[in-house]
Amino acid sequence: MTTVDPISGGRSTIATVRSLPDPSGEHNLITGLVDLVEASSDEMARELAKFRMRYKFAIDEVSTKIAILREEFEHAHDHSPIEHVRTRLKSPDSLLAKARKIGCPLTLDAVEQNIRDIAGIRVVCPFVSDVYWIMEMLSSQSDVDVVEVEDYIAEPKANGYRSLHLIIKVPVYLSDRAVDVPVELQIRTIAMDFWASVEHSIYYKYDGTVPTSLRDELGAAARTAADLDATMARLRSEVHGAVHGPIG
Repeated sequence: MTTVDPISGGRSTIATVRSLPDPSGEHNLITGLVDLVEASSDEMARELAKFRMRYKFAIDEVSTKIAILREEFEHAHDHSPIEHVRTRLKSPDSLLAKARKIGCPLTLDAVEQNIRDIAGIRVVCPFVSDVYWIMEMLSSQSDVDVVEVEDYIAEPKANGYRSLHLIIKVPVYLSDRAVDVPVELQIRTIAMDFWASVEHSIYYKYDGTVPTSLRDELGAAARTAADLDATMARLRSEVHGAVHGPIG
């Protein structure tokens, strides 16, 4: 028989159905049950697709807001406080893994309540001041609700990781209703992003168990990246004066 995973919508075989001696009776019953499971699986797959679509639309909404800020600033000042933007929508497999990792019940309602990084956007900026400017510009918009802020620039993680993390909610207007959907927003400098990318690849290569010597070097590199950000900000200030956001 088969069992249906309520998150992925897929089926995983847990036992082999043996041929039964009475094909006109019990075999037909089992065939009917298998058909019912397959139909249920298809319905769950449709529900999951509809569920994930909301988060895709939320990414579109926030991406548009960021694009407007970027284009407006570039038009007025001939440069941008945004280097590049990446988006990510968790796959069904990633959702399932995250739910199991945090002990979340495998239902869409539970996932919606307990997992807030299904939709993710990363904004990379030249300077630290740009990071906070983008946060201020987005959080000041009337339809953006800032749910949580984790400032790993002011207080880096123990491994040296630096970035500004926000959970924001934006309204997504569906055909029959509006729903507020959370989006995880990571805003960081080019130096922070480079360090985080290398650190991630190293931890992936070592399956999370990184030798102490490498961890020490990563920590030193994080401090070097922070020094670089500070130096570049100082140089910009010497050229343009004290700056608390993008230079106009």
